[in-house]
Amino acid sequence: MAGDQHIADGHTRIRVQGARENNLRDVSLDLPKRRLTVFTGVSGSGKSSLVFSTIAAESQRMINETYSAFLQGFMPNLARPDVDVLEGLTTAIIVDQERMGANVRSTVGTATDANALLRILFSKVGQPHVGPPQAFSFNVASISGAGAVTLERGGKTIKERRDFSITGGMCPRCEGMGTVNDIDLTQLFDDSKSLADGALTIPGYTADGWMVRIYSESGFVDPHKPIREYTTKERDNFLYKEQTKISLQSMNMTYEGLIPKIKKSLLSKDREAMQPHIRAFVDRAVTFTTCPDCGGTRLNEGARSSRIDGVNIAEACAMQISDLADWVRSLDEPSVAPLLGALQHIFDSFVEIGLGYLSLDRPAGTLSGGEAQRTKMIRHLGSSLTDVTYVFDEPTIGLHPHDIQRMNELLLRLRDKGNTVLVVEHKPEMIAIADHIVDLGPGAGSAGGAICFEGTLADLRASDTLTGRHLADRVALKDEVRSATGTLEIRGATRHNLKNVDVDIPLGVLVVMTGVAGSGKSSLVHGSIPPGAGVVSIDQGAIKGSRRSNPATYTGMLDPIRKAFAKANGVKPALFSSNSEGACPNCNGAGVIYTDLGMMATVESPCEVCEGKRFMASVLEYTLGGRDISEVLAMSVLEAEEFFGSGDARTPAAHVVLERLSDVGLGYLSLGQPLTTLSGGERQRLKLATQMGEKGGIYVLDEPTTGLHLADVENLLGLLDRLVDSGKSVIVVEHHQAVMAHADWIIDLGPGAGHDGGRIVFEGTPADLVAHRSTLTGEHLASYVGA
Repeated sequence: MAGDQHIADGHTRIRVQGARENNLRDVSLDLPKRRLTVFTGVSGSGKSSLVFSTIAAESQRMINETYSAFLQGFMPNLARPDVDVLEGLTTAIIVDQERMGANVRSTVGTATDANALLRILFSKVGQPHVGPPQAFSFNVASISGAGAVTLERGGKTIKERRDFSITGGMCPRCEGMGTVNDIDLTQLFDDSKSLADGALTIPGYTADGWMVRIYSESGFVDPHKPIREYTTKERDNFLYKEQTKISLQSMNMTYEGLIPKIKKSLLSKDREAMQPHIRAFVDRAVTFTTCPDCGGTRLNEGARSSRIDGVNIAEACAMQISDLADWVRSLDEPSVAPLLGALQHIFDSFVEIGLGYLSLDRPAGTLSGGEAQRTKMIRHLGSSLTDVTYVFDEPTIGLHPHDIQRMNELLLRLRDKGNTVLVVEHKPEMIAIADHIVDLGPGAGSAGGAICFEGTLADLRASDTLTGRHLADRVALKDEVRSATGTLEIRGATRHNLKNVDVDIPLGVLVVMTGVAGSGKSSLVHGSIPPGAGVVSIDQGAIKGSRRSNPATYTGMLDPIRKAFAKANGVKPALFSSNSEGACPNCNGAGVIYTDLGMMATVESPCEVCEGKRFMASVLEYTLGGRDISEVLAMSVLEAEEFFGSGDARTPAAHVVLERLSDVGLGYLSLGQPLTTLSGGERQRLKLATQMGEKGGIYVLDEPTTGLHLADVENLLGLLDRLVDSGKSVIVVEHHQAVMAHADWIIDLGPGAGHDGGRIVFEGTPADLVAHRSTLTGEHLASYVGA
């Protein structure tokens, strides 16, 4: 009976009132608890601002405040979101798509609890016994030592001899990296020149820069002598000398030989995390070969010698996780039964979430955004916590329609345990399972930030919102497809799980590579295309840039804008840069003042002098077309496109870039918005707009529909068509059926993931794929187009 309900059971809603974070316009809504709520809306409509920056941020801030001030000093500082009332919040667990750290020592096993548990298992059960769990860790080196120690005991000073030893699992040859590198000296310097003449050809080492001055003014080498004429001692000092303190213009500096310096500064980073020009240099200068001592397993001989049922820990980590789960299940060791149960659960979760094709030794930096997000989900699947708010950011990214079904089941399971699940998502398959749908919009940026619809799926279909109208959209198969102008040959591709694949990718057309997650698409496109094919690869990796970087600086558009301002006002361009002479002296051009309150939260407040405009007041007196530089940076791309397109402010160089930004669906971004606030899909489209003017003839795009609303997918298809019609070849790795239907040629990999994939199961036109329905993709595409 309703009258018997306990007062504590009446809190069934999360109440938000007056949310104004980013572009939200005084948004108020009630969200049902213990239900699955999906937030939709075009890119930039305010979904993330509402879910992540308001609800989840406040929940996390309040939890952090329960810790001692000492602990809070080590935690990220969170400011209170701009909202009037937030009631009924529960603990929020955010599962986002941030790529995992691309540390060269980080693998799937070390990033989850799997490796730690496996090491304990081998230290307890492995034969012969080689030591404690750290004896199986490739990040712990074996050390031994002896010496005299001085102790105070009973008022006397006693000297004793002590020795110690640590048994680690690290391979001594490659130091737990799995690869050894050999540096090609001819790529580091031109030995016919002297240091003063610019002999060093390493990025960042210019003849008058600090890096080179340390060498030329150290006294160890003659800076005016060609390197090939160095004496043996000079050459040794130049290339291999240990760290030594030197005095340079009355400053103390550290001198170190070129080879160890390069190894520390460049080679300790993961290749995937490097900037493009440095990656190109490393690819030229360094050859990475599998370590001959450990065979790439990273482990020393002791760790590899201990076995359980004939399998050592390196072989276990190299197994596909679905096979590893079966192996653990087959072990009969009652003494470690709880440990085996925990391992079993982790591996079964991997398989269930659709990541059974990974292996534990896979470097964490090679996981895609979607894979990283699903790996993070694993620890929550078996959690006994309930009444928690789980917040997901597009969990279907990187998933084939076949895998989305499984993801839906997992989210419903989390909800059925009594949790509130909030999902930011665009895919109709996921919107369909929602208990409650919130549609934000109507547009993006300043045209968004309002709630257009709240309710059920049936109500959304009937509503006249942008999402409601496009929910039933289906891209039809083309009546006729373009014919290829050439082919890109790939022969004998064996990277990762590819099984000696031979394929001819047609050029001059729109090619879509598809297949279930883990079938080998990225390995084929990113890892097997022959070098020198003129490929421009555009992925979703983070853009290198600080909070001072914005779309205007990243695309290079700010240069012509500054020059136009300078020319119109007869002053120098540097005045119109907030990182240079025009910067407000109070906030150094950041627009905000950061106040560090020690162990409490750092407070960010708008600069009082420039009122957040970033520039000196004198600079703002100079105008172009009636607008000052801060007003131009506050414009959206669409406004700026009109502004720089005609009249006094006409600047063709800037207008071209703005047209491209608007073509890729970023018309709502403001020119001065910090790059750190962009989502993965926005970052990729920003890169695409920047690189569209490049010379490369072949574009490789990695899931460009990420973060795109159904309505924006049409614009993207138009953009891809324009690229192809302008003579480019476009290869898209994609799962979205709309892009598949629109393709001229489809290459489908599979049939499964991991060692069940790696083969080409179909090549041909989308119409043939639908007609044959011989693959999983064919089945889903056929039902999508209603064939």
